[in-house]
Amino acid sequence: MASSILKRTAFYSSLQMEAGEMDTISLKRPLPEDGQANADETKRQRFSEESLKGREDPDPITVEAELGPPGKPALQSTKDETIPTEESAEQGEEEELEGNDDGDPESFADMMKHGLTELDVGITKFVSSHEGFSGILKERYSDFVVHEIGKDGRVIHLDDFSVPVVDEDPPEETFDVLSAEEKQQLEDLQLFKNKEGSIAIEVIEDSKEKRTVIHQAVKSLFPGLETKTEDRDGKKYIVAYHAAGKKALANPRKHSWPKSRGSYCHFVLYKENKDTMDAINVLSKFLRVKPNIFSYMGTKDKRAITVQEIAVLRITAQRLAHLNKCLMNFKLGNFSYKNHPLKLGELQGNHFTVVLRNITGTEDQIQQAMLSLREIGFINYYGMQRFGTTAVPTYQVGRAILQNNWNEVMDLILKPRPGAEKGYLVKCREEWAKTKDPAAALKKLPVKRCVEGQLLRGLSKYGLKNIISAFGIIPRNNRLMYIHSYQSYVWNNMVSKRIEEYGLRAVSGDLVLKGGTAVYIEEADVDGYSIHDVVMPLPGFDVVYPKHKIGEAYREILAADNLDINNMNHKIRDYSLSGAYRKIIIRPQNVSWETVAYDDPKIPLFNTDLDKLEGKPPAVLLTEGKYTALKMEFSLPPSTYATMAIREVLKMDTSIKNQTQLNTVWLR
Repeated sequence: MASSILKRTAFYSSLQMEAGEMDTISLKRPLPEDGQANADETKRQRFSEESLKGREDPDPITVEAELGPPGKPALQSTKDETIPTEESAEQGEEEELEGNDDGDPESFADMMKHGLTELDVGITKFVSSHEGFSGILKERYSDFVVHEIGKDGRVIHLDDFSVPVVDEDPPEETFDVLSAEEKQQLEDLQLFKNKEGSIAIEVIEDSKEKRTVIHQAVKSLFPGLETKTEDRDGKKYIVAYHAAGKKALANPRKHSWPKSRGSYCHFVLYKENKDTMDAINVLSKFLRVKPNIFSYMGTKDKRAITVQEIAVLRITAQRLAHLNKCLMNFKLGNFSYKNHPLKLGELQGNHFTVVLRNITGTEDQIQQAMLSLREIGFINYYGMQRFGTTAVPTYQVGRAILQNNWNEVMDLILKPRPGAEKGYLVKCREEWAKTKDPAAALKKLPVKRCVEGQLLRGLSKYGLKNIISAFGIIPRNNRLMYIHSYQSYVWNNMVSKRIEEYGLRAVSGDLVLKGGTAVYIEEADVDGYSIHDVVMPLPGFDVVYPKHKIGEAYREILAADNLDINNMNHKIRDYSLSGAYRKIIIRPQNVSWETVAYDDPKIPLFNTDLDKLEGKPPAVLLTEGKYTALKMEFSLPPSTYATMAIREVLKMDTSIKNQTQLNTVWLR
């Protein structure tokens, strides 16, 4: 065991020594601190070239890396940082709980001093030779805008609020005929929350037309309920009741959907400061349907404005459009009916519009940086979001899973950790360390849906001697996220070593893809390839490795972690790694840029789709101002990280740890 740790330490130290000798880094990196580095259980779906096609620059971290120039505080509070969203009371209560830290509040910098730097996860090289400069990334979330690129290559925009006219749709008054109290009673009935088997609604202004509207309102707003008209003491009532038990609730009404209309309503979702799953959960609560009737091509950033296509089964455009009246942070439009849902990975990529504020670069530096981004590109590293933000890196948990070391998996997830955390999580970890009693630790958690809560629930159910089954309670994608993080960690380190060893040219023994199959570059064919053709493998049982020094380096890094490169199968099928191939350099498409002067850091520097729809005048741009911003646009294929493109432009460490350390120095 001791020799294994020494091997691992020696190998990683050699990587760090090599990284420290680079001459292209213009920003001094802070020295890595002792102790374990941080991680957050980031929500990630599959990750290979095939399976990560649905995601652009995944950004699940809860506190963003804000880049800023020396002498200026980079973490600034601006008016648009928090926009309230109308969500359910249950969700609101949970968010309130998450915001209550019982202990003394620790500063953001204190929390992140135990975090990861780029060096820790193998991000050490640049491909360009320009001098770096600084700027503030995402000072406002509206400085980072993502438009999905559909499978037809079209950039998706929200530019139309109109609703397709269909004769069978109920009248608009359907959505307003029921009072808030009646809607609540009907929802309780729909969800089997009350003791009564039916709800009676008195028809005050009795007429056939009014009764018809109420019938339509109940049936369209509350799937699973049927209605009938009854006379009671000379008054007319609409009585709502369950048509077919709980099964009817799971399946949207079929009989009320016109056969001539496609079963799926496709629409464009414009959202601000919410990730895709949060947005769908909110929409499903307002529509009173299950979230799984929604489909999409890719998940999008939280801290950004994003525009993407969504499809939903048998919900009318009229009903969706009505949500625009009551939802903040979201807008729905560009409605159409089709016969098919959307599938993850169908998109061609994403188009980014990014503003870097308060930049320090000269016009010449900016020109060199952006020309290099357009002509050479950037190293296709997995960005810092891949590895988490609070005390245990996700790749460490992934490594323990691959080693079949389940006690370590449990320990890494549940043990007390340095840095600031929610008060209830601190108490939960302390209870676990003290008693090793999952039920007692779970009682300290008001929010059970976190990874810690799910694992503790599993341990309570299956016992401490059956950690594998307990861990299996965590949703599959979250479990796989850990081992994908480890693969990403290995890939980052290996691509840095590859560039260190051979530079930016294709060499004999490199791998390229031909028809989806990896083949070696032979010496005689080297001149027919460029660095943009070269791929490197994510470790697994179904990949081949380069036939030069880097192939052996893969073997060494895995051996240092007690893993066998020739046996990446796992006793548990879910955790067997097949591997994948990933291009080492990405050249963005449709690259453009301009510098913009401004005086007020709170003003927007370009108009969004929503601004244009609402007829807002274009942003007023100055010829001279206190500050200069760099506005850039570019398109990226799926599964690439926009933050890594921005890193190449700025030549700065994008880790939260590094940025908060810089901020702490600047604020003194």
